Amino acid sequence: MGILRRRYTSAPFLCLFIFCMVLSCNKSAKTINIPEYKFFNLQKQGWKSKRVTQFINDINYTATEVPVQYYLLKNNPDNYAKVDSLYKKNARERIIEIEFQHTNEADLLQQDYTKKTYEDAVKYMAFTITKDFTVVTSSNDTIACSGVNFERNFKVAPFKRLLLYFNNISPEDHIKLIYQDYLFGNGIIKFNLTDTPLKT
Repeated sequence: MGILRRRYTSAPFLCLFIFCMVLSCNKSAKTINIPEYKFFNLQKQGWKSKRVTQFINDINYTATEVPVQYYLLKNNPDNYAKVDSLYKKNARERIIEIEFQHTNEADLLQQDYTKKTYEDAVKYMAFTITKDFTVVTSSNDTIACSGVNFERNFKVAPFKRLLLYFNNISPEDHIKLIYQDYLFGNGIIKFNLTDTPLKT
């Protein structure tokens, strides 16, 4: 009789324990699934914003905004919750991809196009070109480019590609990229990047 009484009195505690376990599992599933769902949608519609192209003197200049989450996810594959957390700390940063391509697929860093030696043209695109880019936000702030990454393709691809980094921009702002083209001598070129790739 004593054994039966002990089993009976422990039953409510067992039910309460199972209920708490189910509830905590549901909560953790929600915290993972919300960012995962956002990334899934982003992958379906494409990671980047719409490409904006300007064509001047046989050169296509193409700018595309890329969400910070894309690069965070590269370093943290399938860890959507961590990427979402890291993004909240870096939400005021913007990354813009810009490509330069000649209509005849010629190497644009040749002296014919830059009036520099090939080595100097490579150095300019890798370092000095940072000062040639600014962003104007929809809040009317002008932001200088904080860094550039020249993606060397060693003449395999017909284009030259840069990644531009900008800091301290509201996630809600649309941006316009302003490029003062000193390298190829084509003046001021503007790109309205009004399509924001991902908002949280």
